[in-house]
Amino acid sequence: MSDTFPSGTALTCSARGCRAPARWELRWNNPRLHNPDRRKVWLACADHRSSLGDFLDARGFLREVEPVAGSPTLDT
Repeated sequence: MSDTFPSGTALTCSARGCRAPARWELRWNNPRLHNPDRRKVWLACADHRSSLGDFLDARGFLREVEPVAGSPTLDT
């Protein structure tokens, strides 16, 4: 897991209304607003990884997708 989240924090999906455990970090930035090195993070469960990633990618914002450390994610 990145240094973005304090250890011991229960990480949940960023999709609206979803309370599932986060399995993925979708790291992004808006080049109109952020310097190239800055990364914002959305967390995604297995069910919302694609939809959140597609939303960011369609706008040219998605930079990296990494598994959340310690998650039981099999698809890396």
